[in-house]
Amino acid sequence: MRRRLLLGAALATPMLAAARLPRAAAPFPSPVALVVPFTAGGSTDIAARVLAERMAPRLGPQVRIVVENRAGAGGSVGSDYVRHRSADGTTLLMATASSHGSNPAALPDRTPYDPVRDFSPVAVVGGGPLVVVVPLNSRFTSIAALLAALREQPGRLHWATSGVGGIGHLTGEAMLARAGGLKAEHVPYRGGAQVMEALAKGEVDFSLEVLASAAPHLRDGVSRGLAVTGAARHTLLPEVPSLAEAGLDGFDITTWNVLLGPSGLPKDVLGMLSAAANAALAEPDVRQRLVAAGVDPAAPSTPASTEAFLRQELAKFQAAVRGAGLKLDG
Repeated sequence: MRRRLLLGAALATPMLAAARLPRAAAPFPSPVALVVPFTAGGSTDIAARVLAERMAPRLGPQVRIVVENRAGAGGSVGSDYVRHRSADGTTLLMATASSHGSNPAALPDRTPYDPVRDFSPVAVVGGGPLVVVVPLNSRFTSIAALLAALREQPGRLHWATSGVGGIGHLTGEAMLARAGGLKAEHVPYRGGAQVMEALAKGEVDFSLEVLASAAPHLRDGVSRGLAVTGAARHTLLPEVPSLAEAGLDGFDITTWNVLLGPSGLPKDVLGMLSAAANAALAEPDVRQRLVAAGVDPAAPSTPASTEAFLRQELAKFQAAVRGAGLKLDG
């Protein structure tokens, strides 16, 4: 009897020890689709490709992250596509200030998703200001001169943006409202490249474009920057003042990119994605490549702080819509 008890105990010991060992973590699913809700070549697309390249090895040696461009409706098409994917980590979204800020604020009836509730926040990637741009041969050599002309000729000047309800449109309307309810004729184009071409040809008097789209034209002397929309001057354009410097105290509207997944991502998957994104964003080479694309890399973030950022930015754009009295639906 004693021998049987000792043998049973000896057999049970390794079984109990094995039961106490943690299970090996399941490998991260692959491939992962990172959806960019705009066409290839822009700052959002470049940021997504840089991030995908450096996030993938941190999720596992066999993991691939493939960038998919699903453009349309100011980012709404690609965003709505991601909203309907399985919440398992295999589909992510490089959201933007247009897809998850200005569009939902200005066009709520045409935005088929809730920009916060319908997504799982992963990490803030980065952002940057917009630039008030005029043609190189424009008679306006300063932001003060442009605002003065707008006051003297209400509704006579024409300004261009990349689309109704987009980041440039709302930021421009906010600028006009804050400068005293100024009026100008808004001319929407299909994208930043078309806007900058229209400026170069003198088809419009000014525009508000994201730094990534405007910087090459400013650098090549095709157009001239009068002001940036961030709280302070930008390192890429140190000679260009901020709108706050020009008298619009506290003016601070920027574009941004945020990494999201479908609503309901499991905590362990969300944690892995957040850690991989933040580790990639900490790499000096990644930061340099983002800056070159016109995206200032964000500080480290968590899913909770990313959600708070989204809510704060959405509220800012909703306030801009109310302040400008915009009614774009119906």
